[in-house]
Amino acid sequence: MTSECFVYLMLPGATDFVTAGRFVLAADRNGLPFSRFVYGRSYLARTDAVPLDPIELPLGDRTFENVQLKGVFGALRDASPDYWGRRVIEKHAGVAALGELDYLLQSPDDRAGALGFGLNVEPPAPRRQFNRTIELARLQELADALLREEIEPDNRDRLQAQDLLLLGTSMGGARPKTVVEDAGALWIAKFNRQDDRWNQARVEHAMLRLAHECGLRVAHSRVVQVGECDVLLVRRFDRERSDAGYLRARMLSALTLLRTGDSHQNRERWSYLILAEELRRLCENPKADARELFMRMVFNALISNTDDHPRNHAVIAPGTSWQLSPAYDLTPMPHVGIERRDLAMTVGDLGRHASAQNLRSQCARFLLTPEEAMKIIDGMETAVRSRWYEVARREGVSERDCDSISRSFVYGGFRLENPAVAKPS
Repeated sequence: MTSECFVYLMLPGATDFVTAGRFVLAADRNGLPFSRFVYGRSYLARTDAVPLDPIELPLGDRTFENVQLKGVFGALRDASPDYWGRRVIEKHAGVAALGELDYLLQSPDDRAGALGFGLNVEPPAPRRQFNRTIELARLQELADALLREEIEPDNRDRLQAQDLLLLGTSMGGARPKTVVEDAGALWIAKFNRQDDRWNQARVEHAMLRLAHECGLRVAHSRVVQVGECDVLLVRRFDRERSDAGYLRARMLSALTLLRTGDSHQNRERWSYLILAEELRRLCENPKADARELFMRMVFNALISNTDDHPRNHAVIAPGTSWQLSPAYDLTPMPHVGIERRDLAMTVGDLGRHASAQNLRSQCARFLLTPEEAMKIIDGMETAVRSRWYEVARREGVSERDCDSISRSFVYGGFRLENPAVAKPS
């Protein structure tokens, strides 16, 4: 069976969609998915046309084909909802699973990045209405009900959930979230879950502030209280308000840049080293972005953020050029292991091992000298070790929660060295 849709794009500086091309998703005689994408002639004729993905889908009149990743091109997959968004969409559809094209078409037009999807050649006008922060209490209630699977297809709350939750659930991830408008900007509202081991909203906000104090570029965040619940608001860096509406930046995940999937079977290409090289190929200021990526890798090791998978890194293009996005989704994980901890992505000669030795072993791939790399590692280790508790308490993390996450920071084996690994020269 063949399915197809039109792909819309909001060009740099614009607030209306244009039709960029047509996407066809089909299955071969063995039932395996494959797809095609072709840019529209009228789009290619525009002087301001930009590619959806400059590497995989460069501008041109050829037909692009893809048999990987369930047949969905990476740039399109990045605009599709992930776990939480798919779960809400499935609730509303009344089925356990949908096709990939269904997820693209049924997710809201306020998805990450600048793409849109539809069945008509002409794109619809942006119709997004944003939830004001005053509605967060109702959103929290509905999110909890969905997690408890208490919203049935014929329940009146299902319509409430569609109005208040579905509009903001294309952002991906496993945590309940939606998009709200406040103080002239758009924010991702991330809710605590009932099974959280600590106040996730407060802790994640504190880690973003700690990362900022360590010199990283991070997404702006704040915590608001909804009744007795804390909600983390993270300002969207792919949107900028203008007099005519919100401008949208194109966005590609590291998963797309690495040309890989998001299951552990694809982990051989989950690599900071490969990602650094892709940044050097794509970004306008590769030296600065490669250094920034190195610093984020070090920070993740120092706070034991083992959820640093490729979907938690991205590049954006507010205009015609690309850059590494601000850091987001920084969460500590207090593992039991003392001598060794691994990140989700390869960092050096010892694979995913989150040690200072391994972090610096391939520093040249990040356009850094060994001396520059060690200066970064030493400075960030000192900052994290001396500042994490003060920052956490300042941002409202309780004493009990600080005790719960304390084993995350600068774990005991961070400075252990493997004699088999040569020092970078």
